[in-house]
Amino acid sequence: MSLSLDHLVIRVQDLEQTIADFTTLGFTVQRGGTHADGATHNALIGFVDGSYVELIAFLREAPEHRWWDASDRVGDGFVDFALLPQSVASTIAAAQERGLSYDGPIAGGRVRPDGERLEWQIGKPSSADLPFLCGDLTPRRLRVAEGDVRHHANGARGVANITLAVNDLNASLARYRALLGEPDVRRAPLPGYDIALAILSLGTTTLTLASPTGHSREPEGLAADLRRHLASRSEGVFAVALETFADSTARRLERALAHGATIELIPGNSTRHAQ
Repeated sequence: MSLSLDHLVIRVQDLEQTIADFTTLGFTVQRGGTHADGATHNALIGFVDGSYVELIAFLREAPEHRWWDASDRVGDGFVDFALLPQSVASTIAAAQERGLSYDGPIAGGRVRPDGERLEWQIGKPSSADLPFLCGDLTPRRLRVAEGDVRHHANGARGVANITLAVNDLNASLARYRALLGEPDVRRAPLPGYDIALAILSLGTTTLTLASPTGHSREPEGLAADLRRHLASRSEGVFAVALETFADSTARRLERALAHGATIELIPGNSTRHAQ
């Protein structure tokens, strides 16, 4: 069953400041509206590959929410990502047949600033290394706007890669195989770096699972960064690379303006994405 990237989620404390900061970084930011439970509101950064980044902030105390950060303990940054299924129910059923538990379908929705009501269904995974599922009931173009809002001054056109920090690479790979149905996997050990990698394909996006290995406790380097991430934020999105055609060299966005999210703009291939 084919699954593609739907969106990435960055949780923030102050949505208005975040909109201003991502605009400064060269993104076109759309106001999304308030979610059906009244707990959160959001803004979106859409790309021509059809995916988007969701900037989300809480409007009230919500300890029952999966992204709630009590007392701002962890802070702003990536908290999740979602895949887009043709059917949430069918995808959950197929995953369960392969021994992987997902809750759902669960009803979701929000009201846009123009009053348009959107509805979708989600599937919630049983472990933090897996994405949630998000499938539209109303037309997807209402949730993910098309046209000029997908064009950005920094040239960003799509999500090239998502790197996930995971505790146990083999265990995470088994779960992804159950979710995606035996995807092609490339293992890429990094000798001398105490890191093991596995790379999967999600349409035009690659997904890299990264796990620190060995017993090295060097205070600097990628393995140390992964360990700190796993200790403070648990498993999940570690870094994201966006394709851009505005620059010929890769550059990392300022983390303060990106609200704790590690985002890199990398040179892209103009034939990869279509409007």
